[in-house]
Amino acid sequence: MTLSNLKTVSIRTPQRVAEISWFNDIIGGDTEYLGVLDEERRSNFEHCRDITLTAENRGFSSILFPTAFTVGQDVLTFAAGVAPETQSINLLTAIRTGEIHPPMLARAIASLDHMLKGRLILNIINSDLPGTRENPDFRYRRCAEIIEILKQAWTQDRIDYKGEIYQFNMPADPVKPYQQNGGPLLYFGGTSPGSREVCAKHCDVFLMWPESEESLYATMQDMSARAAAEGRQIDFGLRVHVIVRETEAEARAYAKRLMSKFDEQRGKEIRSRGEDSRSLGVVRQDELRETADDDGYVEDILWTHIGKVFSGCGGGLVGSPEQIIKKLNRYLDMGIRAFIFSGFPLIEEANYFADLVLPHLPNVSMPVLQNRIPTETPVTPLTNSVLV
Repeated sequence: MTLSNLKTVSIRTPQRVAEISWFNDIIGGDTEYLGVLDEERRSNFEHCRDITLTAENRGFSSILFPTAFTVGQDVLTFAAGVAPETQSINLLTAIRTGEIHPPMLARAIASLDHMLKGRLILNIINSDLPGTRENPDFRYRRCAEIIEILKQAWTQDRIDYKGEIYQFNMPADPVKPYQQNGGPLLYFGGTSPGSREVCAKHCDVFLMWPESEESLYATMQDMSARAAAEGRQIDFGLRVHVIVRETEAEARAYAKRLMSKFDEQRGKEIRSRGEDSRSLGVVRQDELRETADDDGYVEDILWTHIGKVFSGCGGGLVGSPEQIIKKLNRYLDMGIRAFIFSGFPLIEEANYFADLVLPHLPNVSMPVLQNRIPTETPVTPLTNSVLV
């Protein structure tokens, strides 16, 4: 079911613009065939650096570095290592709250932000800590308290915090970030009511996984209302896979090729190892897959078979450039402003997307999701941002 007569929900960025970002699988999983370990593309610094630089050179505005307690690399360490090799791309760096002592986390993030001269964005993760099963209400409280502590550390002379979990009274130096008006932008994803409340109160961008347009729109309306109740506005982002080729037939043929070596049991093993594998968001991805046709499609070009392999983002857009752009325009009409794409293999699919889609998306002359640069520094437009 699709929507008609869409009205953009209330958002921070009313301009009809988008930031187009790519994904870097530093936690392992880059492959030519889904569900098959690819030794040539397995996570290592050199390969993941090449993914980052490809995304920067091909015009993507940001790149997401995920986090997971599996094979692969530590996200902050990798981001710090690759930062000096980048010039313009924003590093969207995932942080699972609770893993690092909050004042030390504030310092680490501020240090990385200075290395990048403000090109740092954070993706706040609120899942169980690796190897644990935690009470959800405790996780929400811990996540909210850590965000509040980070913001105190970045904006005040002292961290003076008295929460249910953390209590601090200490100098805030030397943790002031390069972005002096509040620190890096905060992305956040989570479907449960507790997660939504954390984002509505504390974060800047609510990041969603692919669902039907009707379901996405309902979520955005709910989140916009929650933010308004806190006296705030937020933006919306979509994390989604993509396969684009000159024709729809070619794109669908490649999707079948990706799944041609898939083993059901191996797929279950890969899915179950993620900390988010039991989350409500994953359940909703599974429910979407149950509504698909025999080839895994809903809404014409939204492909769900990829969710048989990944416990998180379980859908992708598969089609011609014209079809992909039409779908992006639908999402923009709803109010989505940030898009994080991926494809397999990551470098090859980044090039396809850059060749077939990005040239048809003209740049805009202003930042889209406003980075908070020091007041004494002129704001430089994100020239990689695009208008669709």
